[in-house]
This record gives sequence, C-alpha cells and structure tokens, in this order.
Amino acid sequence: MDETEFWELVDATREAAEGDPEEQADLLVDRLLTLDPEMVLDFARHFEARFNRAYTWDLWGAASILLDGASDDAFDFFRCWLIGQGREVYEGGVHDPDSLADLLSDFDEEIDGDGEELGYAADEAYEQLTGTVAPDLGIPPAASEPLGAPVDLESDRLLAERYPKLWDRFRG
Repeated sequence: MDETEFWELVDATREAAEGDPEEQADLLVDRLLTLDPEMVLDFARHFEARFNRAYTWDLWGAASILLDGASDDAFDFFRCWLIGQGREVYEGGVHDPDSLADLLSDFDEEIDGDGEELGYAADEAYEQLTGTVAPDLGIPPAASEPLGAPVDLESDRLLAERYPKLWDRFRG
C-alpha cells in the first residue's frame, strides 16, 4: 500500500462516517478486512509513522486549545483523530498547527479530537484476518519527548499568543 492508497482509505471512511471518529474506525476495520494481512500491516506502518511525526510540542499546544487541555493520552487520541481528518488537515496541522483554525470546518469537543479507536483499527483487522497479534512494524520508535520547543500548556496567555487564529476561533 502506498501513501495515496493510505489516504484514500482514510478519506473514504471519514466521509462514510460523516466525521464520527468511532464510526470511522469501525468502517476502517471493515475496509481493512477486505485486504490481505501484508496490506493491513502497510496501512499500520503509514498510520504509525504519521502518528509519530505528529508528536510535537507545537501540535500539542494546538490540541490543548481545541480540547481545552490535553493530557498525554488525550494528545495521543488527538493525533489519531488528526490522521483521520485526511491528508490536507493532517499535513497542514503538522506543518502549522495554528492553521487548523482555517482547515477545520468546525470542532465539537464531544465528538472531535478523540480518534483513539482509529489507532487500533489496523491491529484489530490484522488479528481478525490472521488470528494473531500484529508483529512489530519495523519502523523507528517515537521520540521519548515531543519534538520542538516545549509549550506551556497551562498558560492561556502564552497559548493565545502562540496560536492566535486557533485561540480566537475556538477559545476567544
């Protein structure tokens, strides 16, 4: 599976789920079950690589604004959700987290921002297909700390200064 096929699966399931991340995860498992196990592992590698790439302080600050605070777990689930939003939103958010103010049509804290189940979709599909747990994906592990300069996630003033568009749109 190449990158284009990866994003096509993400987009198709998001659209069919009408933006509901839990429904998207269920649909993603269903779609992955139509593939052979090696393709499912390829999907998992693409997902994990993007998940690791999004482990940045800048993005954590943006997540903190959108979620009105973001613990370690909440940020993990946010990164899964961000991948589920598709290539344009993901790439834009990773490159310039403040641009999420322009890239997101809306954001409902009750539904959006938590893509935990998306993070398990490939593992679930692989296990259903093979009856075994997915093997190590063979990609470099995530950094032990987020990349970039630390962000004071507790300071509304600093978050508002660092992410003016996000702050104005979602917290202002």
